[in-house]
Amino acid sequence: MHIADGIKSAFTSIASHKMRSALTTTGIIIGVMAVVTMFSSIYALKSLITENMEGMGWNQSVIIVPGDQYFNMGGGNARSAVKTQRRAEQLVKPLDYDDYLALKESLDYKSIYSMIERSSLLRVGNEDKYITVRATENGFFSNKNYKISQGRYFSPLEMQEGLPVAVLGSKYVQSYLKDQQVLGESLILGAHRYRIVGILGGDELNSGKGMNFNTWERDRDLQAVYVPLKYGAYRFGSSKAVDQIFLQAEDEKSYQRLRTQARQLLLSRHNMYPNFSFMDIGAMMLNISEEIDKNMKKWNITLSTIASIALIVGGIGLFSTLLISIQERMTEIGIRKSIGATDRDIFFYFIAEALSLAILGALIGIGLAWVLITLAGKAMHFPLYLPLPGVLLGLFFSVLIGFISGLYPAIKAAKIDPIKAIYYHE
Repeated sequence: MHIADGIKSAFTSIASHKMRSALTTTGIIIGVMAVVTMFSSIYALKSLITENMEGMGWNQSVIIVPGDQYFNMGGGNARSAVKTQRRAEQLVKPLDYDDYLALKESLDYKSIYSMIERSSLLRVGNEDKYITVRATENGFFSNKNYKISQGRYFSPLEMQEGLPVAVLGSKYVQSYLKDQQVLGESLILGAHRYRIVGILGGDELNSGKGMNFNTWERDRDLQAVYVPLKYGAYRFGSSKAVDQIFLQAEDEKSYQRLRTQARQLLLSRHNMYPNFSFMDIGAMMLNISEEIDKNMKKWNITLSTIASIALIVGGIGLFSTLLISIQERMTEIGIRKSIGATDRDIFFYFIAEALSLAILGALIGIGLAWVLITLAGKAMHFPLYLPLPGVLLGLFFSVLIGFISGLYPAIKAAKIDPIKAIYYHE
C-alpha cells in the first residue's frame, strides 16, 4: 500500500464516521487548546516584561554617580583614613561634564547620556511651586521611549552651544500650561529664562498593555522640564558637575567590557582616585531576568502537565475507538489481505487513521486557542499572541498521543488471520 493510499483511506474512514470522529477528537482538541493557550499566556507575560525592561533602558546598563563607596574605610585608624580621604578629595575634581564628553568620545556603546537635576521656583498665581529641571541630551528621551507630541527635541546646535531652550514633560503642561499655546513662548524658572521648543507625549510604554512598569519614576519624568546638558553644566554651578552618567552596552557580551573601560578611563582622569561609583543596573536586571525565566519554566512545566491530562484522556478515547473499529472492519481487513495487503499495510492503515485524527484535533485546537487568545487579549488590553513554540508543542504532543494510542490497535489489526476476518460476521 502506498503512503498516499493509506492516508486517503484513513480520511475516508474518518469522513464516513463523522460523529464518532468528532467525539474521538474532542479530548485532543481540548488538550491542545489548553496547552497552546497556557503556553501563550506565559510566553506573552515573559515577552512583555523583557520588552518593558528594554524600553526603559534597564538592560545591559550602568549608571555612574559621584561617590566614594569604593574608598576603603575598613581597618586601621578610622580618623587617619578620613583625613586621607579628605586630602584626596581636595586634589580630585568631581564627576563632571568633561568626564561625560570623554566617555562619549572613547567608548563603544548603544546609548549614553548625562543628567543634572535641580529644583527651580515657578510662580503660579499667588503660589510658589518648585519644578524639577533636568539638563540632559536627546539620548535620554530615546532611551526612555519618550516621544515628542508637539514641536521637537533639542537640535544639535542647541546641545553643542548650550542654548536656553526647553522641552516640557506632558504632565507639566497638563498641570501648569493646559489649553495654552506654548511652543516658541518663554518659560521663566527661577533666574533662568527658556524658549519652549517641544512637548513630550504621554507614557506610551505603560498605556493600554494591562501592566505598568516603574510608573512613579516615569510620572516624575513627565512632570519635569528638560534643558540641554551643556546649559546645565555651565549655568547650574561653577564646577560643571553632573549628577549621573548613563551607559548602555550594545549586548550582554560587551556589557562587562564597557563597564571596565568606563572605570579605567574615569580613574585616569581622576588621578586614580575613585570618587565615583557604579549603579550596576544591568547586573541587577540580568538577575531579575534569570529569576523570571526560572519561574516561567516552572509554570510552563506545571501548566503543560495539567493541560496534558486532557490530551491523555483524548488519547484513551482514540485508543478505544480504534479497538472498536477493528471489530467493525474485520471483513474489510480480511478482503484487503486476501487481495495482497501485507501486515505492514494494515498496520500503516490504522496508524495513519490515528495520526490523522490526532493532527486534525490538534489543528482545530490551535485554531480555537487562537480565537480564545485574541478575544482574551482584546478584553484585558493585554498583548497575547500565538507563539510558534506553543503551536509546535501542541502538535508534538498530539502526534505523540496519536501514535501511542494507535500502536496497539494497529499491531492487533495487522496480526488478524485473513480467513477468520472474512468469515468473522457469519
